[in-house]
Amino acid sequence: MNHQDILKKLPYGKDFLFVDELLHVDENGAIGTCTYNKNLYFYDSHFKNLPVTPAVILTETMAQIGLVCLGLYLLKDDLDINKASLAMTSNSIDFLKPVYPGVSVKVTSEKIYFRFSKLSCNVKMEDETGNIICKGTISGMLISNPNEQ
Repeated sequence: MNHQDILKKLPYGKDFLFVDELLHVDENGAIGTCTYNKNLYFYDSHFKNLPVTPAVILTETMAQIGLVCLGLYLLKDDLDINKASLAMTSNSIDFLKPVYPGVSVKVTSEKIYFRFSKLSCNVKMEDETGNIICKGTISGMLISNPNEQ
């Protein structure tokens, strides 16, 4: 499975997709990028006079690149995205710097373990100059779609 195949299998619509490019993926981890477009819906309200990317969006970006892209790679052709998906089950993230509209970030994940349909990874997000924005651990698992049993 190549990088484009993985991106096509991501289960997100255009308004909630935070993966612009998948730079690397193998059995040990993934690296990808995202640029937070200045026109994203949440910047109007978070915060009114100083827009900042919400921590939940930073976490989601790390999960999409570091957990879901890696999980799709590890599952390869065994996953029918219409019948199952990967969902975050836990996270512990330290936020070190704010991310403003228009900033590009790079997410790197390193697999801790993958067993019993559960994947856990160390993740970090860096800005264009290599400064760490946030880092931590994210875990997720394979879940069945009840409508497709």
